[in-house]
Amino acid sequence: MSIDSKIDIFVQPFAEHAANFVFYSVPIGGGHEIKLILIWLVVASLFFTIYLGFVNFRYFKHAIDLLREPANPDDQTTGQITRFQALATSLSGTIGLGNIAGVAVAISVGGPGAALWMVFMGLFGMSTKFAEVVMGVKYRQFLDPNHPDRVSGGPMYYIREAFCERNMPLLGGIMGSFFAICCCFGVLGAASLFQTNQVFRQALIITGGEESFLIGKAWMVGLFMVFIVGLVIIGGIRSIAAVTSKIVPFMGGLYILTGLFVIGTYYAQLPTALVSIVTSSFSPEAGLGGFLGALVMGVQRAVFSNEAGLGSAAIAHAAVKTDQPVTQGLVGMLGPFIDTIIVCMVTALVIIVTGAYEQGNGMEGVELTSRAFGSVLPWFPYVLFAVVFLFAYSTLLSWAYYGVKAFTYLFGNTDFNEMLYKIIFCIFIVIGASAKLDNVILLTDSSVFMMAIPNLIGLYMLAPILKKDLKAYAEKLKAA
Repeated sequence: MSIDSKIDIFVQPFAEHAANFVFYSVPIGGGHEIKLILIWLVVASLFFTIYLGFVNFRYFKHAIDLLREPANPDDQTTGQITRFQALATSLSGTIGLGNIAGVAVAISVGGPGAALWMVFMGLFGMSTKFAEVVMGVKYRQFLDPNHPDRVSGGPMYYIREAFCERNMPLLGGIMGSFFAICCCFGVLGAASLFQTNQVFRQALIITGGEESFLIGKAWMVGLFMVFIVGLVIIGGIRSIAAVTSKIVPFMGGLYILTGLFVIGTYYAQLPTALVSIVTSSFSPEAGLGGFLGALVMGVQRAVFSNEAGLGSAAIAHAAVKTDQPVTQGLVGMLGPFIDTIIVCMVTALVIIVTGAYEQGNGMEGVELTSRAFGSVLPWFPYVLFAVVFLFAYSTLLSWAYYGVKAFTYLFGNTDFNEMLYKIIFCIFIVIGASAKLDNVILLTDSSVFMMAIPNLIGLYMLAPILKKDLKAYAEKLKAA
């Protein structure tokens, strides 16, 4: 029995219990089920949208204006990275393989209507993202007297403060630590194991599959990924942000332009595709089963894609150079718009206009997307490999930072603890390339979504403060 099989067997009971708890589903009719964690996240997005007066719509243009403001090199505001770098770092963690494979599954199972619900939830998720980014910046900590500009922030800090303000410091410490523990474990699976494994699988496809020279050499791919990841993460958030701010626009632009080329080739089918998206979402002909299928798959894809409510983005945005948390919250809320509404919709439209989903086999993922692109671009598997590699690489960079910040929150903000977690992270990269470890990934995926439980509790408790800060900023903006 291989070592990864032994590990899988050992982890299996823990993984199953965690998954049963986090991904518990309830029937909603039409033969469909919905996960309670999705309801938890969806309700939060609706609550913050309404409670904050539709901040996602009212301040959308202002958010873009803030993002376009040039960085001032002489800015002495405490922090480490610019607004754009913070957004790019958080986007590098959310724009990933789910934008390619996950959307394909949503369309092939839920039909074209899933795309519309995906857009709706992307819009509402912007409000949750705004809330967590504002709180991440507002309650960030400056913990290193030798590096006064080095900051640590994220849900673990504002969750703790939310309970402390209600005279429950012990519970606040427990909830903050619970988030950090989930983050530490989740990073190792969602980033180190899964991302590297998918890079290796796609590398096999373009080099001959079962005849590939890479068969039996997964460890080489793992070591290569460790090398290029280690070069960046050793420099901390400044180094990570500098790289992701270059990679994210390039990889996103490459994928979007390729997708638009395919959509343009099938321009005659575009009006029909758009009509089918709307009609299959609402029309009586679709029936209850069709409506629920589109709703469930669209909502699930949007939530899994932009991570609004999980709190991960707040860790990256907390390092921004600003003394106005609300401004970074407005910039941060653009993340779900870019990730879910733009990138995911390109994938959805390509799959729909080419008709590839009609030949799908129910749960096809990246293969369906590849076939849709391949109908116009026979060489697309090579482009897809480049995109998968960049998506995975950028995700590794940002999630390594999330894991470090969670680990140092638990064990102390020291250089030794930072380096220790980075070493553990890199070891898992090598393991991820050569082993499946399905139950380990299931356990760590469960950990990622468990982050949403304490994160949203903290945000609900801080909601009045958040609303007050937004109101003060709006009055200041009006007076300017």
